[in-house]
This record gives sequence, C-alpha cells and structure tokens, in this order.
Amino acid sequence: MSRISHIELDDRNLPPPTPEIEQERRVAIFDLIEENSFALPLRDDRDLPPGPYHLGLAIRDKRLVFDVATENGGKAAEFHLSLSPFRQVVKDYYQICESYFTAVKTLPPSQIETIDMARRGIHNEGSRVLQERLAGKAEIDTDTARRLFTLICVLHFGG
Repeated sequence: MSRISHIELDDRNLPPPTPEIEQERRVAIFDLIEENSFALPLRDDRDLPPGPYHLGLAIRDKRLVFDVATENGGKAAEFHLSLSPFRQVVKDYYQICESYFTAVKTLPPSQIETIDMARRGIHNEGSRVLQERLAGKAEIDTDTARRLFTLICVLHFGG
C-alpha cells in the first residue's frame, strides 16, 4: 500500500505557531492521513520495503528532510531537499494567508473569495515545485503535494 499512515513534524526548535497556522497544520495532517498517495520509486540498487509509511518532516542545516520509515519503524528512505526553490513561493503563500486571515474578519465575501483564489493559486505553485523536487525520490499526487506543501510552510516559517 503506497501511502503515508503517520506523519510527524520535527518542530522542536520552532516558535509556537499562531492559532491560524496551528489550525492549518492540523487540517493538513488530518487530510493527509485520510487520503494520500506516496510511493518510493523502484531502483535497481535497492529493495524497497512496502508501505504504508511513516513520514518525518524536518528542517536541518537549511535543508528539508523527508525521513521515511515502515510501519514497524524500519528505515525506508531519507532524502534532503534544498529550501532555495521553495523560498519565494513559501513567502508568497505566507503573505497571502495573512491577508486571507485578516480578510475573513473584516471584508465582504466577494473580496475574501478573490484573496482565496490567489491563495489557492500560490498553493498550487508550491505543490508543483514540491512534486518537481521529489521527482525520482518519491511519487506523490497533487492533493498529497498540496497538503505536504502546507506542512513545509509551517516548518519553513517557524525556522
């Protein structure tokens, strides 16, 4: 079964999230566990343990770390991605989210909808960047990439 059954964020060194960011995190984790597609591609030089997988996400030495384990805790894979390709889209996403959270409290629905459409567009761009960066390391669908991108934003802006 090629999926993530458990996810853990290593946020030990991060400041406490705002209530809005904590809510985004909870929703992303819940949705990710409920439905996702995550597979490790076959390689000639190694045997791959079958899923489902436990996924640990962390930022270490300015790199995004995916630590993939089997259900019984055995190491399945670990890969490190540069944060550089994510910096601008994460910054843009964080800014649009701040605008969205403010708008929800003060603006009429039509203006909120416009900001939300922009937020979704930036979110889609972030998930596309993630899928590109994971090419050859892990195979994920668009919805999984979107949810993982949300969690990367939580880690990135805490770090």
